Order: sequence, then structure tokens, then C-alpha cells
Amino acid sequence: MNKYGNTRITYLGKNFDSMSEADRYCELLCMQRAGEIKDLKLQPQFDFLENGKLIFSYFADFSYTEIAKNKLIIEDVKGMRTDTYKLKKKLIESRHKIKITEVKA
Repeated sequence: MNKYGNTRITYLGKNFDSMSEADRYCELLCMQRAGEIKDLKLQPQFDFLENGKLIFSYFADFSYTEIAKNKLIIEDVKGMRTDTYKLKKKLIESRHKIKITEVKA
């Protein structure tokens, strides 16, 4: 159990920080099999660089392409939104010109 009360879980050989995250992975796998999404990735990394130096790396929970809209979706399953998370999310969205979708845990 981690400091936020989540229990880590292994599902289909993949490690997840919470049951909610594993459940969302299962939903996304079903969507991929149904042909609604493609290119499902776990823990995509986004780096924040300043003057060529790595300041921090942000790891989202999932990324995939929504086939109907041909749109990249980046998701984070969140129960607790810490101040650090909110700041990093804002900085990464601005730097990479992306939108991180939060999925309620």
C-alpha cells in the first residue's frame, strides 16, 4: 500500500499503482480490440527541458489514438490531485502542447 492508500496490483503481467488504473487498462484493451482506439501505451514519458537540461520527467498512465477523431489522448487515473501533480501537469501541457485527461479513480 502506498501513502495514498492505493494497493499496487499486477494485471496481465503489467504493474499498476491502483486497482482503478488496472480497471481503466482493461477498459482500454476492450476499446482497442473493438477498433475504437489504437497504439495503446502504458506510462508514456514527457520530459520538461530547460536550456537543454532535463528538469523533470512526467509519466502519464496511458496514451492512445482515438480512431474516429484520429486524436492522441493522454490519460492519468487520479484519486488524489497533489499540488506537485497539478503544477507538473500544467507545465507539461504547455510545453508539449497537449491536454492530459484525468480519469476519476
